[in-house]
Parts: sequence; structure tokens; C-alpha cells
Amino acid sequence: MIAVTIDEIETFVSIARRGGFARAAESLHRSQPAISRRVEMLERQLGTPLFERVRGGVIMTEAGRTLLPYAEAVLAGLKDGAEAVRGLARGERGAVSVALVGTLASTRFAGMLRQFGQRHPSVKLELRTANSEEVSDLVRRGEATLGLRYFTDADPGLVSEPVTEEALVLVCSPDHRLAGRRVRDPGALAGERWVSFPPRRGRREPFATALEQRLDAAGIEAAEIVRIDSLTAQKRLVEAGFGIALLIASSVQEELRLGSLEIIDAPALRGGVPVTLVRRRNGYLSGAARSLVAVIKAGATTRARGRRAIGG
Repeated sequence: MIAVTIDEIETFVSIARRGGFARAAESLHRSQPAISRRVEMLERQLGTPLFERVRGGVIMTEAGRTLLPYAEAVLAGLKDGAEAVRGLARGERGAVSVALVGTLASTRFAGMLRQFGQRHPSVKLELRTANSEEVSDLVRRGEATLGLRYFTDADPGLVSEPVTEEALVLVCSPDHRLAGRRVRDPGALAGERWVSFPPRRGRREPFATALEQRLDAAGIEAAEIVRIDSLTAQKRLVEAGFGIALLIASSVQEELRLGSLEIIDAPALRGGVPVTLVRRRNGYLSGAARSLVAVIKAGATTRARGRRAIGG
């Protein structure tokens, strides 16, 4: 029977996240020899090395990469258990940690969070911003109770619930030949250079997929797509006239206001991106967290109804 301690699991996860024994020792407030002993004990129990020492740090072996999600789930489960016990006494007091995509902070979601804070002054909201993939990782590891991201996550350990949709807009530089115009014939966009996201970690980037699907549906074939792994860089390139891009409306509000970007109204490329509320499937939700979920869902539903009413 394998007898693994929580200290060993915590040490292993800390080294994996921080990329080295010294950084893990500093994070856990332990000596480096103590960190090394715990890893050696864990490797002895499992009968295989978990890390390979390299210049400047460590890399995980295949066994280490296999173990990591299970180890993270153990730590997240312990955190849930502690929160559940504390929640018995405090009701809707305490803290709720939320990770969200940065562009959502400029949408009505910021108002929802402010509304929740006003209604529940005894609850501390802890907010972190990240990209969609990182939001899921933070929730998966238990570092965030709830996440707001774009598109759903297929991980069976997570519950992904679409709550609303963000509109996509086609943007270009102010001096582009189609700036501010309506383009009913998608053929007018043939030959344009498009700026989009590259794949991440061997998986297809949802935004890149959304662009490709819309181009195919509009009959725009063999389009030149430049892959840029930064939303800010994409916007700067489009402003400079390097290409055009299909971006979430909330992410370009400031540029549109300043006039550094313009919209091309292309009905054939209109669409939206689902905003998804993410939580751990078996994770503990305190009374405060459940209240926040209810506020987000109610606010998102009201927003969607208002948008449909405006659109007729």
C-alpha cells in the first residue's frame, strides 16, 4: 500500500508550479534539503522519478506530468473540505475567489460583482484576471472557486455553464478602404490579411476556430491568417494597417472610442462568443459563492434579454 503524505503532495505540486526546488522551498517556507527529502520519499513510494534536474531548474518526467492533475485535485479537495467546515458557522461570510478573463472586467460583469459586494458587505471578493485557459486552470487547482471565461471547457472535472454571449466585431485601421462601411458581399474581403490567435499547447484556439468557421461559411477561401498570441499586439497591428481582425466588442471599446480602430459592418461574419461560468464538478460552494452564482446568472439573463429586445 502506498502511504503518501499531504506534505509530500504539496511539495511536489509547488515544485511543478514554480519550476524548481529553491523557489518551492521559499514558497513553502522550508529549507531546500527538507524539500528534497520529501520529493525523494514520494519518488520512493511511487517507484519512479518525478523530476529531472536540468540547468536552471527542473522539468517533470512523464510520471510527474501524469501525477500532477491528481495531486492538484487532492489539494483542491482539502481546501474545499476546510471551506465547508468553516462555512457551517459563517453562512454567507468569508471570501469568494473569482478568476475572469480581463476583457470581461470592462463589461457588465464588473457591475454584477460590484452589486454583489454591496448586497453582501461581509463577503470578501478576491478577483484575478487571466486568459480563458488559465481561468480553467485556476479553478481546477482550487485557487479560484469560480471562473468566467470564453467558450466551454471539455474537462469532465469542471462544470462549464454558458451564461451569456459577447458580440464579435470586425475591426480595421481608420484608413482602411472599408473602414466604417457595410459589406454585404463577403467577396469584398477576399485577399485581406487576418490577425488571429495561434493554437495553445497542441489544442486549437477557440477564437482561431471561430474565425476559420466564419470565413468558411462566408465563402472566403484561402485567407491569409497571421497568428499572434497577444490581444494587445493584435490590436496594435490592426491599428497599423497590417491586417483586419474579428474581435470581441468589449475588448476594443477604448480603441473604437479613440478612433484608432474602425468597424467594418459585415453581416456574413456577425456572431458571438459564449461566456461560461466554470466551477469544479465536486467542489464545495459556500453560501456566499452560491449567492454570487445566482447574481451572475440573473444579471447575464437580463443582459441577454435586453440585447434581444434592442435587436428586435
